This record gives sequence, structure tokens and C-alpha cells, in this order.
Amino acid sequence: MILPFVALLCGFALLVWSADRFVDGAAASAVHAGMPLLLVGMVVVGFGTSAPELLISAVAAFQGNPGLALGNAFGSNISNIALILGVTTLISPILIPPKIFRFELPVLTAITLLTILLLSNLSISRLDALLLLLAFVLVMLWWITSGLRHKNSIRLTDPLETPQVAAMTLRSALFWLVVGLFFLIVSSRMLVWGAVEIASALGVSDLVIGLTIVAIGTSLPELAAAVAAARKNVPELVLGNIIGSNIFNTLAVVGIAGVIHPLNIEPEALYRDCLLMLILTLALFLPAWKGRHRLSRSFGVILLLVYVAYLSALGLQAFGWS
Repeated sequence: MILPFVALLCGFALLVWSADRFVDGAAASAVHAGMPLLLVGMVVVGFGTSAPELLISAVAAFQGNPGLALGNAFGSNISNIALILGVTTLISPILIPPKIFRFELPVLTAITLLTILLLSNLSISRLDALLLLLAFVLVMLWWITSGLRHKNSIRLTDPLETPQVAAMTLRSALFWLVVGLFFLIVSSRMLVWGAVEIASALGVSDLVIGLTIVAIGTSLPELAAAVAAARKNVPELVLGNIIGSNIFNTLAVVGIAGVIHPLNIEPEALYRDCLLMLILTLALFLPAWKGRHRLSRSFGVILLLVYVAYLSALGLQAFGWS
């Protein structure tokens, strides 16, 4: 029982350190490449930190466990918005570039609706999975070409020009980008393993572990990267991280899992988890609807309360109290 606690503590310390290095590397790489931070946040940070979700869902699909594969992906999406944005906005309110309301958020909403439509028959066939992967490739191509086309028209903000980032060479930036991402994944795996071992020893059911610890644990890289970016006052990386990760989870993670093994789901995954995922995504439009482009601390508190209520409902259902 001692080793899981050591893994938990060491994993957390390593997670904090690697997230800081990863954000510095991503920011400096953007400076050298002249790329918009939003593009770096979505493609590099968002997709890169979703590697744990991809790994776990692929293994779950190989083992014929569709509940874990889809629950991991959708649970992580819910955690990304409700938990990660909630925490980061408490650290620092996030200014939202207007472009996100016009392009990135509508794309994420459309992808969420597409997934719900494909899941309406409570299954993901290989054809459905290939459709998701095709959509992922098209979104990637659009983002990269659009970002590179406008890279000279979008200047990086002054807060990025810290001495540590400005003095970093391209080689150093790429080194810390790769090393930071690697240890983000390693530390998240240490944390998940330690938490699962502790939960098992305490007699918590596999269902509760899968819906809570696995989903939250695989979102830890996104959380650490978002908190580090919020502390460095780089909102584009925070939002790009969340949007990119959710799109990656919905299209690539579910798509690859479905290609490996067709997925059948329980009705709750559609009517509870997917519905909440859609509601949280639509909630991100509220600041624009109110004429503001800012996620306030009060908005973050609401997101966290929603997440606590969601976890409480899962716990009640898992223990048969609902």
C-alpha cells in the first residue's frame, strides 16, 4: 500500500514540473515558427496531452470493453470543460479571442452533435468510426492550413515574451516540448496507477474507478498544462488545449477504438454523459451571448459545481443509491 502512495505523490510533483516545461516549450516553439498560439494550443498541447485517453481507449477496445473506451473519452471531455476550465478560471479569468466563437467552438459543437447522432442507435460501427477519423483528418488539415496562412497576421502577446521563453533557442524549445510532453504522460500514468491501487484496496468498485479516476487521471496532463498556461497569462493555450483535446477525444480516440472493435454502449452514456458534454460545450458560448469575451471566476465556480454534482450522481448510481 506504500508504493501506490509514493507513485501518487511523485506523479503529482513530476506532473507540475513537466507541465511548466511543456508550456514553455510550446510557447517558444510558437515564437520561432511564427504560429498563432491558438493553433499550437489545439494541435500540439490539446492533441498531445490526449495521448493517455488514446492509449487507454485503444487497450479497452482490444479487450472488448466499450464502456471503458467511450467512458474514458467522454468523461475526459466533461472533465476538460467542467473541471479544468473551472480550476483555471479561478486562478485567472480567461479572455476569449472572438475568433473562437466564430470557428473553433462551432466546430466542436458540430462534432459533438455528429457523435450523438452516430450513437443514437447505441453503437459505433467500424463505418461510423471511419467517419469520425475522416472528420478528424479534415479538421486537422483545416486548422493547420488556416493557422499557417494567417501566422503573420496574429502577433503573440507580450506576456509570452518572458526572459525564459524569449532566450530559448529553437532546439531547446523543441527539446522541452518533447520532454515535457513525455513526462506529462508518464506522470499521469503514475498518478492513475497509484489512485487505482488505493481505490481497489479500499474496496471501491471498478465502475466508480473507471468513471472517475480513469477519466480524471487521463485529463491530468490537460489540467497541468492549462494551469501552467493560466499562470503564465497565455489564454490561447488554455482554450486551445481544451478545444483541441475534446475534438481529439471525440473524433480520434473514439474513432480508433471503434475501428479496433465495434462499440456498443449503455443508454446512460448517450442520455447522461453525451448530453452533459453537449450542454457544457454550448455553455462556452454564454460569454459571447452576453456581449463579453471573458470566462469569469463565477463562471468557473458554476462549472466546478456542475462537475461535483455529476460525480455525485455517478457515485449514487454506482452504489445503487439512486
